[in-house]
Amino acid sequence: MTQGASQEPMVWTMGGQAPASAPPPGMSGSPVPPAGPPLHLPAGPPVAPPTAPPAVPPAAPPVELPEDYTPTARDLPVVTPGRTDTLIDQPSVAPVPDPARSSDAPEGMGPLYVVGDVHGYYDELREALAAEGLIDADGSWAAGNARLWFLGDFTDRGPDGIGVIDLVMQLSAEAAAAGGYCKALMGNHELLLLGAKRFGDTPVQSGAGTASFQAAWLLNGGQKTDMDRLEDHHLQWMARLDAVMEEDGHLLVHSDTTAYLEYGDSIEAVNDTVHEVLTRSDADEVWDLFRKFTKRFAFRDESGSQAVRELLDAYGGDRVVHGHSPIPYLLGEVGTEDGEGDGIAVDGPHVYADGLAIAMDGGITMAGKLLVVQLPLTG
Repeated sequence: MTQGASQEPMVWTMGGQAPASAPPPGMSGSPVPPAGPPLHLPAGPPVAPPTAPPAVPPAAPPVELPEDYTPTARDLPVVTPGRTDTLIDQPSVAPVPDPARSSDAPEGMGPLYVVGDVHGYYDELREALAAEGLIDADGSWAAGNARLWFLGDFTDRGPDGIGVIDLVMQLSAEAAAAGGYCKALMGNHELLLLGAKRFGDTPVQSGAGTASFQAAWLLNGGQKTDMDRLEDHHLQWMARLDAVMEEDGHLLVHSDTTAYLEYGDSIEAVNDTVHEVLTRSDADEVWDLFRKFTKRFAFRDESGSQAVRELLDAYGGDRVVHGHSPIPYLLGEVGTEDGEGDGIAVDGPHVYADGLAIAMDGGITMAGKLLVVQLPLTG
């Protein structure tokens, strides 16, 4: 079942109790390469689900995570606004030929836009949306019947993740009133924040020892200000996000992985399964979902186009559009960890895998660019 469909309200509350009322209008993300030494995360003793916004506890002794777990802290630092990095050239990006059916918007609907990973960079998001004419100077929807999709990862690392979520929720309501829509997908950092709030330091089975959502969230750029401002309606909104959607021949997902195939053989089945996992509120099950959504680079190597086709064959569409893996990583180039010195010039999406995949994470956390792009791409 997809967003907008008639369904029982699915909520994620601070106290772990599901209220009877539906959440406010909602909508239906970036780890590092798996190479290198195993990452160590601290773990803590089991605790009961919190009944009030918990304080962020200090880190406990580290434990080892499995080899296939790909968290995102160490090579993707927080980069504050006002960067003055000197960027180097990025290879030019060839446009994807327009498929015949993707040039026609649904009747009565306007152009289609997608937004890559935001990671708390509220000011940069407003600037990028305004540059495309999607919002006005006051931050209100200004695009009429246009369609806007966010690909997930709204929080962590950047300074104002809750501000980003509030803006997306606001634009959702305003776009609907204007005859368009603004929707979003579930990123791995939404799962991480949900898990940190719901389960805290409750131990989970990581495959190589004990881990916890709280420890993983802190190590992957979790911001205390976001946790302090996180409210029930934010949790409800995140828990209802879909994982996969198709628009105008574009299969929209957050992560460049084929792990979606493990959750269903259709778009509706995948989204239903993800919602059911979150509703059951089993820490180990949610952790497994989070872990699988952190996987990356399935479309990058020689077999990449075949991996894309597996998703397209199952879910439809002519190409995959994803976030999650920053374009500098896909190009095999990264900036310095402290955000100073040389970075990577990201001017637009990266098209690869024989033209079947479009990467939208411009690497805002590593002196890159927050991408807002109209689809289909044109030359």
